[in-house]
Amino acid sequence: MTTPAIPAGAPVRVVGDVHGDATGFAYAIATDRFIVQLGDLADHGPNSAATLRMMFALVEHGHGLFLLGNHDLKLARALSGDNVRTDPVVQATIAQLDDALKAQTVRLVAEAPAWVRDRSALFVHGGFHTEMLQQPSPEHGLERPHGPLARALYGEPTGRMQADGYPERSLRWVDRIPDGMTVYCGHDRRSSDGRPYVRHGALGGIAVFLDTGAGKGGHLSWIDLA
Repeated sequence: MTTPAIPAGAPVRVVGDVHGDATGFAYAIATDRFIVQLGDLADHGPNSAATLRMMFALVEHGHGLFLLGNHDLKLARALSGDNVRTDPVVQATIAQLDDALKAQTVRLVAEAPAWVRDRSALFVHGGFHTEMLQQPSPEHGLERPHGPLARALYGEPTGRMQADGYPERSLRWVDRIPDGMTVYCGHDRRSSDGRPYVRHGALGGIAVFLDTGAGKGGHLSWIDLA
């Protein structure tokens, strides 16, 4: 697999987790900038099918790419017949998809990179791992992730469970981002004011969290880069 790349010199718009918020996503992609979407296109929001179609059109025309998110992977694995647990949220998404879109989802999610580096920026869904600076995103073929690929999708778990039943995740990985590097990610809704959350690490690196609750009662956020 050739890792999708951001065209040299292209101005970029980084878009956070969409989760089926097709209306917000339509506003986000109404630009001449190259779109880098941070994963989790589907589930929760009212129109995952429209969101997928818009993103896939950008990919097919060379106007954008999306990072592999945990919801994208689970959806594609379910559509491909893998034995995964499909909760009502995933089932509702699948019910929106026609056969052509199901096939396109499996194909493009299987090709989606888990991370992309562009000069001093690294784009990833869940969390940073130092190996992401040393190697391009590997082929995954919709397999169960491990190592840096698991970090890319799920962040860094502490091993404990939260009161809501989801794994507790640590932000210790932010302290491993080297000086001069900015990691743009989603997955965790860390914002307390509706704006992307910015965290500075011990080495001087920066993490920017763009999940502000689209499709889950919040809204979609994006950032324009030079």
